[in-house]
Amino acid sequence: MPHRPLARALAALVALCTAALGAVLTPGTAQAAAVNYVALGDSYSSGVGAGPYDLSSCLRSQKSYAPLWAAANAVSSFQFAACGGAVTSDVINNQVSSLSTSTTLVTITIGGNDAGFVDVITSCRFGSTSNCTNAVNEAKAFATATLPGRLDATYSAIRNRAPNARLIVLGYPRLFETGSCGLLAMSTYKRTILNEAADVLATVISGRAGAAGATFVDTRPYFAGHGVCAADPWINDISGVIEAYHPDVDGYRHGYLPALTAVTG
Repeated sequence: MPHRPLARALAALVALCTAALGAVLTPGTAQAAAVNYVALGDSYSSGVGAGPYDLSSCLRSQKSYAPLWAAANAVSSFQFAACGGAVTSDVINNQVSSLSTSTTLVTITIGGNDAGFVDVITSCRFGSTSNCTNAVNEAKAFATATLPGRLDATYSAIRNRAPNARLIVLGYPRLFETGSCGLLAMSTYKRTILNEAADVLATVISGRAGAAGATFVDTRPYFAGHGVCAADPWINDISGVIEAYHPDVDGYRHGYLPALTAVTG
């Protein structure tokens, strides 16, 4: 008659060794999957407002959220294709070439320049209230009628080039606090309607990102209380021509980076 306790012990040992050997021989079970990250988009991804910038015309800063996230997560590869001033067609024509079937993560901010971000801000900062109102209304109309098709085409181009990647679309913050801001600041009314335009843009981008199966990241809550006119602003005011109304170093590190980290873990 066999010695049952010994037989059971031997059987358990064999099972343990088999499991250990399987873990060694099965690819990916003992190592985390490689993260091949490509950052696309406009100035809110390239890091305008944070500086210093690279030698390209795209004003890329290593203090933007994308390189900060890549460094914090020790990614396998990182390509920084975002470019200040980019519109959706620039992403399609100049940036998606950075993608491939091995890309596993793509982030992007896009759409603000298509909707005339610079012209709207200029009209409101230096023009009359009526000029500001008209510019904001035109931008909102564009955002709801024309921008959705452009976003769809952009997300489709990304999917075609990087079919295995997770696509994360980050939105834009509200730029302003609406309390007292001094005699030379934009009026409360102008700041309010500009924030309302940001809300419209967020709604449109969120909807099209969802339709494309992408993850939308709403950055507005992360910047709440830190817009222009705040005691501790994370958005540059008019003091810098290039940097005006873009996040500063704190905006990228404490606004955009936590927003991205919240959905990537």
